[in-house]
Amino acid sequence: MTILITGGAGYIGSHCCVTFLDAGYDVVVLDNLSNSNTASLTRAEEISGRKLVFEQGDVRDQATVETLLKRHECTAVIHFAGLKAVGESTRYPLAYYDNNVIGTHRLLSAMANAGVRDLIFSSSATVYGEPQQLPLTEEHSLNPVNPYGRTKLIVEDMLRDLAASDPGWRIGILRYFNPVGAHASGLIGEDPLGVPNNLMPFITQVASGRREKLNVFGNDYETRDGTGVRDYIHVVDLVEGHLRAYHALSNLDGRDNCFAVNLGTGDGYSVLEMVKAFERASNRIISYDFVPRRAGDVAECFADTKKAQELLSWSAERELHNMCEDTWNWVCKNPKGYSD
Repeated sequence: MTILITGGAGYIGSHCCVTFLDAGYDVVVLDNLSNSNTASLTRAEEISGRKLVFEQGDVRDQATVETLLKRHECTAVIHFAGLKAVGESTRYPLAYYDNNVIGTHRLLSAMANAGVRDLIFSSSATVYGEPQQLPLTEEHSLNPVNPYGRTKLIVEDMLRDLAASDPGWRIGILRYFNPVGAHASGLIGEDPLGVPNNLMPFITQVASGRREKLNVFGNDYETRDGTGVRDYIHVVDLVEGHLRAYHALSNLDGRDNCFAVNLGTGDGYSVLEMVKAFERASNRIISYDFVPRRAGDVAECFADTKKAQELLSWSAERELHNMCEDTWNWVCKNPKGYSD
């Protein structure tokens, strides 16, 4: 069976390639390389000992996607391709609606024309917005507070409408919390182009000497140390959740052919706790300054994981020290990322 992975050369996508190759699936990657590097795919092949197919292209190019699905006889799609930075989405909302919403619409249209109706979609916990209660269950109200989250919710609604209209579709919506870490080999990891959008790359750049200090956005939240609390999940646990979700598609039927599941650990760590954990893993001091809060940031956000355990028979296995140690291993072996 052949799986099309959109955005497969990216951070999460490349780890997903390894997981599916290791599980015996053939993999085709579609990526426009706007925030990724083909070196990740070469290394994914090295880790798994198997080859994949790479096609450079954009999900917004419906004809190309349809051709790929037919040519490679794909049976399912895992959809990562899209823009994903909250702050950037507030500055460039049209780019986010174009890539995330229009891109997914064209992907779905291509899938329909090619007769491929199994899909795993990369969503986000940002669809919940300001938490009304914690931990966040899948039944929590959906009220995103930034353009990025709104694009994810629009796509989720599109998928639910599509599934309701046609029992032939089988769709899994996976709401990520905060992926960190790297493959234990140190061959693949997070390598953001330009200024990072997430906490962990900033921490690693301070630890490796590429950046003088970490900016901590806000120290006056109602949390245990005043800094924001998030649910950090090891990227390998996350992509193993995709494999379990893909297997779960076979249990769906026309009456209930679309599900949404949180992928997180159920635990929250503050920014300062992440800093201290990384200091222990790297044996480096992480200097930081407190700066004003960012618009749109919430105080705390962590998952209720019961549904993932019940529906997917999945739960995160790797601890915070694994996340930090594997990240530092990746950075030490690749101080300049894939450009080394």
